[in-house]
Amino acid sequence: MNATIATPKGCTNFKTRQLARLLSRHYDQELAKAGLKTTQYSLLSHVLHQGPVAPGELARRMGLDASTLTRNLQPLLAAGWLVQAAGADARSRLISLTASGRDKHTQAMGHWKAAQKSVNATLGVERVAALHALLDDCTDLLSAPSLSP
Repeated sequence: MNATIATPKGCTNFKTRQLARLLSRHYDQELAKAGLKTTQYSLLSHVLHQGPVAPGELARRMGLDASTLTRNLQPLLAAGWLVQAAGADARSRLISLTASGRDKHTQAMGHWKAAQKSVNATLGVERVAALHALLDDCTDLLSAPSLSP
């Protein structure tokens, strides 16, 4: 029996960015009800779970460059949801969640869950789980040292 091997059609980068934009729009619409964007909710979540964290470490864990992190932190610092304080030495800084930031995260979490449930219902839980596994595998493979510039 001849098995047909599937070949990719189109640009992988375009297709993944297109999916990312659609998902971001969906989550942004729901999180807007809590006054946040998806990127802001993600930052609050990372700081909540990692405790006080150096900006460089936060950027690394989120897969962001330093300038993008700085730009994304500004509105959260201005709103008083995060604070940046001195670290262990004069050159280091730590980002921490404030009480109002914790409250904002709690408020937004219900909206995030609603967006997640909607995606699961639309795509199917099995497809979403398979997508997560595929994305994790691809991230691991593309992060391998042999592919780093």
